[in-house]
Amino acid sequence: MTINTEAERFKKEAEKYAAYLETPEGRLRINLAFANLQEFLPRSTHSLHALDIGCGTGVLAVRLAQLGLQVTALDASEPMLELARCTARQAGVAAGITLKLGDAAGVANSFEAGTFDLIVCHNVLEFVDDPATTLRSAARALREASGVISVLVRNQPGEVFKAVLINGDLAAARRNLTSEWGDESLYGGKVRLFTRESLRSMLNAASFEVTAERGVRVVSDYLPPKISRTDDYERIFDLERELGKRPEFAAVARYTQCLAHPRGAVIKDAHEQRFA
Repeated sequence: MTINTEAERFKKEAEKYAAYLETPEGRLRINLAFANLQEFLPRSTHSLHALDIGCGTGVLAVRLAQLGLQVTALDASEPMLELARCTARQAGVAAGITLKLGDAAGVANSFEAGTFDLIVCHNVLEFVDDPATTLRSAARALREASGVISVLVRNQPGEVFKAVLINGDLAAARRNLTSEWGDESLYGGKVRLFTRESLRSMLNAASFEVTAERGVRVVSDYLPPKISRTDDYERIFDLERELGKRPEFAAVARYTQCLAHPRGAVIKDAHEQRFA
């Protein structure tokens, strides 16, 4: 199956995606993934260069720029880049963000080797034709000595739970147990699913070593009505942070996040900084 035609959804309905990011579910996905990433950022981020592949509305690019990083925000959708431009202006960090129209698989051809200290690739591999090629391109663009990549993907076990607990669809749950493809609820169509093992295998094949693994949105999608996703947001966030760090819970989260570094990179003690 090819994802190219379905990727047009991001060009045609960028505003729909932007609205989703304002929901409690969208905010949790963004905030949890960024909090996980922050654990591996240095105390001083000035002069560091980051690439946000599939930047979407620019939310993560803006947060990185606010920390002092110089950010290149890459997306294949012009409407998404326009939203990212507006987001950067409103946040007052437009000078720290370079917007670039381009495809995720073409990163290796768009940037010189070793250009970036940090690469963010969140919810991109689900929609590209060849995730392995995208990761290899990212590896080439990352600093070999001390670069870090953050990858966030749709977790197959989480899709099984979603099919049963949210949709009440036993047939879909059974399909998701073994299928490479799941149902995309926001836009319709199909989305690629990953297991912990398949993501690690792809990262390893692209010469990355996994530094840490986190689950994103473990239980928040299944909360009963008596728990307000808005009023209790901070409590939900804190619980999700704790659950996402525990392998037994992360295994069934809606999303899997891997923080990785180029094989052979110099990685310092966990309490020190992870960039040279």
